[in-house]
Amino acid sequence: MLARAHEPGFLDLFTPKLVTVLREGYGLSSLKADAVAGLTVAIVALPLSMAIAIASGVAPERGLYTSIIGGFFVSALGGSRFQIGGPAGAFIVLVLATVQMHGVDGLILATFLSGLLLLAIGFLRLGTFIKYIPYPVTVGFTSGIAVIILTSQLKDFLGLTLEGQEPGPFIPKLQALGAALPTLSPPAVGIALLAVAVILVLRRYRPHWPGFLIAVALTTLVAWAFSLPVETIGTRFGGIPQALPMPHLPELSLAKVVAVLPAALSFTLLGGIESLLSAVVADSMSGRRHRSNAELVAQGAANLASSLFGGICVTGTIARTAANVRAGARGPVSGMLHAAFLLVFMLVAAPLASFIPLSALAAILVVVAWNMAEKHQFASLFRSSRGDALVLLVTFLLVVFRDLTEGILVGFALGALLFLHRMSKVIEVDHAHPIAAADRPDDAPDGEPYPAALRTDEDIVVYRISGAFFFGAAASVATALDRMGGQPKTYIIDISEVDVLDSTAAATIEGFSRKAAWQGARVYLVGATTPMRHLLHKHGLHAPQVRFYRGLEAALKAARKGKRTQSPATSSRR
Repeated sequence: MLARAHEPGFLDLFTPKLVTVLREGYGLSSLKADAVAGLTVAIVALPLSMAIAIASGVAPERGLYTSIIGGFFVSALGGSRFQIGGPAGAFIVLVLATVQMHGVDGLILATFLSGLLLLAIGFLRLGTFIKYIPYPVTVGFTSGIAVIILTSQLKDFLGLTLEGQEPGPFIPKLQALGAALPTLSPPAVGIALLAVAVILVLRRYRPHWPGFLIAVALTTLVAWAFSLPVETIGTRFGGIPQALPMPHLPELSLAKVVAVLPAALSFTLLGGIESLLSAVVADSMSGRRHRSNAELVAQGAANLASSLFGGICVTGTIARTAANVRAGARGPVSGMLHAAFLLVFMLVAAPLASFIPLSALAAILVVVAWNMAEKHQFASLFRSSRGDALVLLVTFLLVVFRDLTEGILVGFALGALLFLHRMSKVIEVDHAHPIAAADRPDDAPDGEPYPAALRTDEDIVVYRISGAFFFGAAASVATALDRMGGQPKTYIIDISEVDVLDSTAAATIEGFSRKAAWQGARVYLVGATTPMRHLLHKHGLHAPQVRFYRGLEAALKAARKGKRTQSPATSSRR
């Protein structure tokens, strides 16, 4: 008998995960785990926050204000247990352009307006629609941002001296940097290469050590000990304050609001996408589920608070959030403590920051940009289909050569048109499978049901997907897959009634199968056509990660056989 689904109320949707964790019971052991995780993330965030601020065209302390104030509110009010908020590399391009057009005051006002917009989107429950962005668009704009960040750091990485201000557009920037190559500074390059080498070596042999902080500390010591003629935070900015500023409202006037509104809309769009992507990454690593609209409300409050203290745009940061999960965080308290630790670092160690070479901070962002560029996913999508390759390339090229927001919007429109084209081909080939199935009377045949025995077999879970499995439905399917109860030994995903399967859907299945393999479970895929197999193979779905079968009976037979032969070692891993 089916029970009526409980319709969640306002409090169910917008209660912060901090309250949820405290209700579950929060003891001393959880506090210790969160304190260790918070300290770990703060050590990562300290140099990164300053580097992102400098690359964005503002003083380094504004990056720290953003991580301290914004990061606290993201964790305290958010809909994710593990989200870490702060300045993000993805915003560098937009923030720098805003500063160049409207000054720092305009940037603060745009951040304030973005906070209001994010609050409205969250409370209107529009966060769900952000999940509908096609996978090729996400990969395209992320890779494009990585290229822009990399080129923006070449000046400080190489210690170049430019005549006039560094151009913003991609081609003029490269031309100006090329013309300034004769001014290259060997000490700056040496410091930058040393920082990169330290980060890569530690990542290879001591992955749990704070590579960014160690690289900055070591290069700062080398530059000071040998009196190297390199530009530092002190020589360019005069140091970092040892206290937070008093909060104050940005200058509000109708003319100023209208002028910065396009920038605020861009901050809102990118902030929503980035924060929800980060929350999804945390979910995939922890097995938890975030509340997207509550998360957007928290992002809005964090941006409002950050702007009041002179900070810049706040969003969920994927790398720091992943580090938080890996460090053993139990809940949002770790993110709040990360903000507290950063405040202590700023109060105690601000004078030492003056000696940090700018080329070392540039080296950190070069490494971040390299990690951001989704090289494997880019290559997979480029090979998957002409349509996905077109969406990917258009988004990537528009982000690099035109504008970030323009790239996302055009890529989304192309993705929607591609889906409509695929649907039209399906309908043209087979008129017997309508997009929306009609209602049937009670006495009409309803096809062959799954065997009743499966309902009581806790070791085998069968999940049937039908209709069009594309980017618009991928978020719902991913949620359903993650919410399947228990810890079964085998998942059987039946896609024999799927008419359309795109790259976003393939990425969804690949992510689920990877998670299942980590739990020690098998995944069988039933009914994939030859073109679907081609696409799934290109996204990394091969045996033994997933096994393909033509029919359900064959998959069930293999699953039951696998139950009998599963080793105790495999069971213990689960």
